[in-house]
Amino acid sequence: MKKTTIFYNLAVVLLIALAALLFFSKLPIPGNYKALTVLSGSMEPAIKMGSVVIIVPAKDYKIGDIITFGEISAQKKPTTHRIYDIKIVDGESVYITKGDANNSPDGQDVMQGEIIGKVLFSIPYLGYALNFIKEPAGFSMIIIFPAVLIILGELQKIWREIIQKKKKIKAAEDAGQKEKNSNV
Repeated sequence: MKKTTIFYNLAVVLLIALAALLFFSKLPIPGNYKALTVLSGSMEPAIKMGSVVIIVPAKDYKIGDIITFGEISAQKKPTTHRIYDIKIVDGESVYITKGDANNSPDGQDVMQGEIIGKVLFSIPYLGYALNFIKEPAGFSMIIIFPAVLIILGELQKIWREIIQKKKKIKAAEDAGQKEKNSNV
């Protein structure tokens, strides 16, 4: 296989994977799974800054669980930290959280209703790519770049076909010319 074909196929697969990840993070997935990007280094080394975390709500949470809590909106981003301690206030669980890289627990307690879910796993650094394709330039690139690759590939096929047709016509003309010359 040619290097250009390998590059072409890898580029298309990569762009399809990024597009799928973008749509996965935007669409509601059965089971309330969510894909979110970690924007800070407060959970390093367990979760690196720029990672994508896959979270799902749980019935109960325990000390040591990594949870994502807070509001998801354009203005507010949720936090992903580890449960450091649990206390019961008025019969309800209240969670004290702490980032692994932080020296002390978070200043604000987390109520059960504020928890979005428990982190199932993280994919390091993929959040950078996901955030890029959410931007207009990145989104355009995920549409325009594959389209240009496909168009160039098709133009290359057309050009090869034209050259082959010209060679066949030339060969037929040459054969006809030889036949004419041999009949004379």
